[in-house]
Amino acid sequence: MKEVENILKIFEGAKQAIRDYDSSKLRQLSDRTNNTASRTHDPDNIAVAVIIYSLSKIIERDEYRNYPGWKKFYKNTSLYIDKIINLLKNKKEKEVGETLKLMRGEIENISGKLKKYVRDVFRKAQINKASKIYEHGISLEKTAKLLGITMFELAGYSGQKPEIESSGEKAQSVRKRIKIAEDIFK
Repeated sequence: MKEVENILKIFEGAKQAIRDYDSSKLRQLSDRTNNTASRTHDPDNIAVAVIIYSLSKIIERDEYRNYPGWKKFYKNTSLYIDKIINLLKNKKEKEVGETLKLMRGEIENISGKLKKYVRDVFRKAQINKASKIYEHGISLEKTAKLLGITMFELAGYSGQKPEIESSGEKAQSVRKRIKIAEDIFK
């Protein structure tokens, strides 16, 4: 795991943000891992970004709190975050990766209606975070592989965005680039 101190601060912040139902704070914490994940291609940092972002999307939906399984989800999420914080404080980084996998598995295996919504949120979070990493200049293929999504999913999501950052310059949307190419060949 890269930048352990940063990840520790992210989980400490996430613990408080979940307690406060502060989805925007969770999103900010997730964004802090994008840069590290882009530079290092570290699967644990990528998992942190996806999990924290997913939690932000889940927490922001008040109606989820009324579904059966919410209390168990909330309790288990809090327990896993506490465990990760303790592992990081005790310099057991290797165990953090396994705990992240267990946390994700537990979150995805909740029961009832909530399960369907949470799985959907996680899938969209993977694609969103892949897009952010791709914006940092990592190849489409490598980014898709790092996040366990298809290149088609990533290209489709990135193509929907009007502009993406690439190598410090604003890349033009696909439609705009096609228009320029058409103008060239007229």
